[in-house]
Amino acid sequence: MEQKKEKSKLYKVLTNIALWVFVAIIVGTILGVTAPEMAKKMDVISHYFIEIIKVFTGPIIFLTLVTGISSMGDLKKVGRIGFKALMYFEVVSIFSLAIGILIAHYFQPGSVDISKLHHGDASKYTTGPKQDISLLHLIKTNFTLQVLIVSIITGIVVNKLKFKDKVIEKFHFVEKYVFMALKLVMYLAPLAAFGGIASAVGNYGIKTLIPLGKLVGSVYATMILFILCVLWPILHFYCKVNLFKFLQHIKEELLLVWGTSSSEPALPAMMQKLEAMGCSKSVVGLVIPTGYSFNLDGTAIYLSMSVLFIAQLYNVHLSFEELGSILLILMITSKGAAGVTGSGFVVLASTLTAIHKIPLEGLGFLLGVDKFMSEARALTNVIGNGIATIVISKSEKELHLIPGKDSIAE
Repeated sequence: MEQKKEKSKLYKVLTNIALWVFVAIIVGTILGVTAPEMAKKMDVISHYFIEIIKVFTGPIIFLTLVTGISSMGDLKKVGRIGFKALMYFEVVSIFSLAIGILIAHYFQPGSVDISKLHHGDASKYTTGPKQDISLLHLIKTNFTLQVLIVSIITGIVVNKLKFKDKVIEKFHFVEKYVFMALKLVMYLAPLAAFGGIASAVGNYGIKTLIPLGKLVGSVYATMILFILCVLWPILHFYCKVNLFKFLQHIKEELLLVWGTSSSEPALPAMMQKLEAMGCSKSVVGLVIPTGYSFNLDGTAIYLSMSVLFIAQLYNVHLSFEELGSILLILMITSKGAAGVTGSGFVVLASTLTAIHKIPLEGLGFLLGVDKFMSEARALTNVIGNGIATIVISKSEKELHLIPGKDSIAE
């Protein structure tokens, strides 16, 4: 009996993806520091893993949303959930942008000797056609939104069919095997985390963090502050959900996001886990994909702090009215941060162009540390979208928390 227990414990350790992702991140960091040229080539591992995950993203969104919508009795619910989600996204975005502006204004991360900073070439982000932030352009360039729209239409059509129960049964059958395949692919997650972190450290080096340490530290601290002071109270007082239990449940996804500096690999697994936690299938299917395009809390904080950082570098004084204008401009331009190559820099370039007062060439100073800050914003985006799903499920009276030690309830 004791031998069986020991084998069981060993099996759990060997199959613990979170543990191996963490180990991979450490090994990748060591390789990046000791053999940067070799580490730079490891990015291909992370790149191909993300491409494989993207193959699952479309089918999972489609299957989850179609089965969720087609099972609804009242199709007005789709519009209601969508409206609630967008309103929630806008309110939380205002808080994230405001916190970023206030912290950057108070701590002055840009108050450093500009002559000691490395200036990269950001011309590819500041030249070329002007960024289009219209809804039509976002849909044309964002695969997730395209799948979302097709899924909603398909779900509504299936809902109207007389034999919809048979169709839903077929969808559930396919969904089961898609998730089984995804589970197998996720065993490659440690390799992806290793490749992503090794490449980042190899390309930019830990030494690039030193001159801009105040900025990087401020960004990480602000995102932690946002999670603790904005998202935690929402979870605690409205949803009666424990933030730290929630984070414990999604630790594998968070470590993967940290290692790859991208929130995309976590999307399919997040949808599955939120359902398992007790969120409604239809809410998960609508809120998570929409949130990946419109609820980018971490990106909003990064953008607002970066604008003020560049202003401070060039000693550009901003009045209270101008700070308010930056917030309003970022409310619009930040929506273009999804589905755009080099999205952070493209959005920053658009914002600085709209403000006129802050030099556009200041973007070059961010290139060396952007990869390290992208980890923080991706993590915050994932956490923010998970909490948004819980909140909307609660508002629909469809948050059914499972009792017991594995529950996320307070």
